[in-house]
Amino acid sequence: MRSRQAFFSHAAKNWDKEYDNPNLRDFLERFVPTFGFSAGQHVLDVGTGTGILIPFLRKVVGSKGHITAIDYAPGMVGICKTKYAHLPNISIMVADAENLQFPAASFDAVTCFGVLPHLNNKETALNQFCRVLKSKGRLVIAHALSSAEIRSHHQNAPSVVADDVLPNETEMQESLKQAGFIEIQIVDKPGSYLCTSTKP
Repeated sequence: MRSRQAFFSHAAKNWDKEYDNPNLRDFLERFVPTFGFSAGQHVLDVGTGTGILIPFLRKVVGSKGHITAIDYAPGMVGICKTKYAHLPNISIMVADAENLQFPAASFDAVTCFGVLPHLNNKETALNQFCRVLKSKGRLVIAHALSSAEIRSHHQNAPSVVADDVLPNETEMQESLKQAGFIEIQIVDKPGSYLCTSTKP
């Protein structure tokens, strides 16, 4: 079976044409400020894709903050670099969410936008996110669809991602607790999903 990594790398060339639109940008303009980040923070953007979150994260962290944007699909990273690699406070690289090569306590925040359903081992990834966060660091798992809308959307997608869904609320709470997170809050409603948690 074709891997998710290959699927997304191949899809990269048409990704922005299909998904980057004024409605999504208007949504993110309102949505990203609710993540609870602040100026000067160092944010790890996991599964950055073509970098859709980067402009909105930059507005929040400002010129003294830094964004490290990673994706396991080289095609996505290539396009992201053409758009944002020239910016001084952005680092973009191919990396695996389930095997992060960053030292412990490297980041103030981790974002995982539109990505978690596509990870092979979500528990391993959550453990990695907790490891690389500083104490009091914030994890944000977010989508521009509800969990039910994601399930419906992927049912009509290619087979490699057809079964990619979010854990239900109980499973998500338990997985985050097992990974070491506290202060877990989940808002799952039509048009958006936002799960925030904190490393002690």
